Amino acid sequence: MKINLAYLLPNFFTALSAFFGVMAIIAASQGRYEKAFVYIVLSLFADGLDGRVARLTNTTSKFGVEFDSLADLVAFGVAPGMLLFFSIGENYGRLGALISGLFVVFGAIRLARFNVTTGELDPRYFIGLPIPTAAVVLSSWIMLDVKYNGNFDFIILLGALFIAFLMVSNFRYPSFKKINLDKKVALKVLVLIILVSSFIYLYPIEAIAIILSIYVFYGFTRGIINYLKIIKKVNG
Repeated sequence: MKINLAYLLPNFFTALSAFFGVMAIIAASQGRYEKAFVYIVLSLFADGLDGRVARLTNTTSKFGVEFDSLADLVAFGVAPGMLLFFSIGENYGRLGALISGLFVVFGAIRLARFNVTTGELDPRYFIGLPIPTAAVVLSSWIMLDVKYNGNFDFIILLGALFIAFLMVSNFRYPSFKKINLDKKVALKVLVLIILVSSFIYLYPIEAIAIILSIYVFYGFTRGIINYLKIIKKVNG
């Protein structure tokens, strides 16, 4: 029986993403929140590599898709949910446990919906906030709270509930998978990337939190405006 090593490579990155997620959970349970955040970010990079490697090597498979979803639930559902609970949620008793649990459950629903609708929707957009984005933005908010001595505990707890809702909403978010840039626009994008990278270098937590928050609220605000336009049109 021959084993095509090319098929193992994307699954290796998927397994690595899940592993980093477990390490994040362990770190969070030990009160090492910054380390847990780093592991979640590493999971994001590993998750980004598995799909790209599979497409480049033409080794996509049904097993890989299912494995990826299970890994995503651990790395971007359970890991940030536990980080939320151990850092903030346990101070609010049953409410904190409930919101931490809802984040995981809504993340699972988001993944299931994505799996059954893949190929049916416009690839330029995600329907609902993607779970990796939700995980990193929530984790970055928690890191801000840790850095500034827990002054935003309750706000972040409510923010986690808001993000969980966005994952299962019908708000559309840009996927950035189909972007065609001409030379003039490409140069501007390059300058923007350099400036953003500089911001991340100087203030990593603040930069990640601000950039991803803009993405989160962009989709939400755009969706609300579109709904209001439809209601106005219906009412004449």
